[in-house]
Amino acid sequence: MTTPPFSRRSFLLGAASLTTVPLLASCVGSGAGGATGSGGAATTLTLQSWIQDAGPKAALESVVAGFNGQPVTLNSVATEQFRAQLSTYLSSATPPDVLGWYAGSVANSYAQEGLLLDVSDLWAPGGACANFSDALRTLSTGSDGKAIFVPTNYYWWSIFYKKSAFAQWGVQPPTTWDEFIALCDGLKARGIHPLTNGIGSTAWMSAGWFDYLNLRINGATYHRELLAGKHSFEDSQVTAVLEQYARLVPYFHPNQTSWDAQQAVTPMVNNEAAMYLVGAFCTEYFPEDQRDDLDFFSVPTIDPSVPSAEEAPTDGFFAAANSQNPEGAKALLSYLASAPAQQSYIEKSGSSNLPTSPDVDTAQFSPLVKKGIQLLNETDEITQFFNRDSSDALQTTADAALTQFIANPSDIRGIQRQWQQAAQQVFTS
Repeated sequence: MTTPPFSRRSFLLGAASLTTVPLLASCVGSGAGGATGSGGAATTLTLQSWIQDAGPKAALESVVAGFNGQPVTLNSVATEQFRAQLSTYLSSATPPDVLGWYAGSVANSYAQEGLLLDVSDLWAPGGACANFSDALRTLSTGSDGKAIFVPTNYYWWSIFYKKSAFAQWGVQPPTTWDEFIALCDGLKARGIHPLTNGIGSTAWMSAGWFDYLNLRINGATYHRELLAGKHSFEDSQVTAVLEQYARLVPYFHPNQTSWDAQQAVTPMVNNEAAMYLVGAFCTEYFPEDQRDDLDFFSVPTIDPSVPSAEEAPTDGFFAAANSQNPEGAKALLSYLASAPAQQSYIEKSGSSNLPTSPDVDTAQFSPLVKKGIQLLNETDEITQFFNRDSSDALQTTADAALTQFIANPSDIRGIQRQWQQAAQQVFTS
């Protein structure tokens, strides 16, 4: 997770060109909360972020310049510095008013400390987020039932494949888990590697299949609770996940342990491998003349009684509970959530992320992106990714456990025991 240059975060931010809403870089000043006028109300809003990519940064600079409320000071620092200082920002007597970060458990952990502003009115009828999907609403709601986050963009994970390759092989995307296993068996019998992955310097990619199998077998609630330390990795429910994962191990290209996530597309480019469970950022890794050939299907249902869920890492903004101008902060959040602001950002940045607002004009989007939007709008639950639904520290335990498991899938119980011991150290540290 920390090995340069391919940590999960640097990989997605640098190589994928699928970025969160970024902000103008500047030095973080001591007066983060903004200047105040003679009446005591802040006259300037401060927006703090962690993204510094030049193109997206310029796009959001333009978007924020269109805000008709109070002047906004945009501060941006390096990701790891931002992460290390986030608690300090939020607990300051004069914190930044609005901060860009992640949805889900990461935001909720700060809400539980009383550090985030209640923005439930933005999700109420007539609010900026009122017509966002129910899955996004759930994702943006804290454990106390209050809304604490405003999502502005996300991207989806699914099983990607090439339409021309499937046509050449005479196969169709499966609609059930049994059909998926049968498809893998048939491809393997023909000398085609059914699956590819890159878990060398991007070991976190091994968690993609764990997440989805857990979602399909045990559901999103159990998955989140497991990653929050409320269940043990030695549970029988986790055993069931790893037993299904073990069925998949023979289907992976043997070079997955030496490839990173980008290199893993190579056998698909050459029609040597058929499918890849990965985020939509993978489209950037294919030759330009193959990108229109890409399609995807969701990981098939395993237990029909389990509500549908999709991995969709979601970025956006929350406001500090101690903001000197909470109404101004909510006005800025409403603006950033609006369809015109999201539309402008997408067009100017060239980002392949999806808008969270259903009112964004998607007429010019590719069929693949439109299909991704439909997938996320129709699912019952949205989860993030292992580390976003837990922590970077717990992700490290998953990297170790799952790479060991893939090397020796027969020792499921032993790997569970070691994983729980490592996870327990994270939760008690």
